[in-house]
Amino acid sequence: QVQLQESGGGLVQAGGSLRLSCAASGNIFRINAMGWYRQAPGKQRELVAAITSGGSTNYRTSVKGRFTISRDNAKNTVYLQMNSLKPEDTAVYYCNVNIDANTGGTYNYWGQGTQVTVSS
Repeated sequence: QVQLQESGGGLVQAGGSLRLSCAASGNIFRINAMGWYRQAPGKQRELVAAITSGGSTNYRTSVKGRFTISRDNAKNTVYLQMNSLKPEDTAVYYCNVNIDANTGGTYNYWGQGTQVTVSS
């Protein structure tokens, strides 16, 4: 079993910054891709940013130049630095990790979600 612990959400004014963290622990042999998704009320969950085990990144168009995804493999942690936040960034943010387990098999896990609210 793998646990994901998210932190860093909150309320911020437009133009402000937040940094999200997601730490994985448990039955982990190797972490493959890591990513951040978000879901606003009444909308589908959408990919915000992802990073491969090799460090390659991709972002949804609306956050390019404002958000930065990174990872610390020694800490099994993925980060999302969010700058120049806009009210339309308001959502629950979820981390997602793809893991090769010590006991074999590859699994996908979701964090519990952290609320990000951007006021205008």
